[in-house]
Amino acid sequence: MDINIDSTLDCSGLACPIPIIKTSRAIRELKPGQLLKMIATDAGSVKDVAAWAVRTGNQLIAKEEMNGKFIFYIMRTN
Repeated sequence: MDINIDSTLDCSGLACPIPIIKTSRAIRELKPGQLLKMIATDAGSVKDVAAWAVRTGNQLIAKEEMNGKFIFYIMRTN
């Protein structure tokens, strides 16, 4: 995937709700329009990240699964 990433957060090995908490903190460090790449191993993160993005108004640009890891590309929108 050819996306310009501004920050990467690796939440591998962490269970809900820690990946969402860490994602919330990491996205606040970015400026609107910047992208966060978040990596998780918790399968529940697929639904959690989508719901979090809707709730917070941030945009889930893309997601993919690779070798048991779930990778999310999130744009800070506000």
